Amino acid sequence: MERVLGPAMGDFVRALHEEHGVVFHLEDSPAVIEAGQAMLKSGRALDADLVVMGVGVRPRLALAEKAGLKIDRGLLVNSRLETAAPGVFAAGDIARWPDPHSGQAIRVEHWVVAQRQGQTAALNMLGLKETFDAVPFFWSQHYDIPINYVGHAETWDELAVDGDIASKDCLLRYKVKGRTLAVSSIFRDVASLQAEVEMERQGA
Repeated sequence: MERVLGPAMGDFVRALHEEHGVVFHLEDSPAVIEAGQAMLKSGRALDADLVVMGVGVRPRLALAEKAGLKIDRGLLVNSRLETAAPGVFAAGDIARWPDPHSGQAIRVEHWVVAQRQGQTAALNMLGLKETFDAVPFFWSQHYDIPINYVGHAETWDELAVDGDIASKDCLLRYKVKGRTLAVSSIFRDVASLQAEVEMERQGA
């Protein structure tokens, strides 16, 4: 989770799982899976009754490409979720839209975003001309520890920590040129909601 939450929060999540008996084999991967065993590329053999593999996903853009729609690590849409072809809308994991808060075109893989975009796209298909300006968010539960994230920051030049991550009481602000693009938090629900409201105001 370091890529999204930063190194300190990533280390915290790793250590938390290790405290619960999880063993990580970082920068290694399965080379061979056989009955009762997985052989890693490093040569280490792991006993395994069950292997679950999560290998990531990519947006399926073949249809959009064939249709000549604009593509940029997703299907580009405007603030009303309309593609470059008038009357053709996109919502969900493939849609890259202009985020009014960050000022960037972003794509978010989260079911709540897809749900909200579907509602906005449907209204616009009916001619209502609604702007999609919802602030994205997600949460990640690790045992009894919830990590909440609001906003969207693919990169940042400053990461400000209020509180203490190890003590499970913190709010992290991901900033670019002094502007907070996203926050993550542990047991700071009110502060997280306040940050979301502020992002909504700034994006309005």
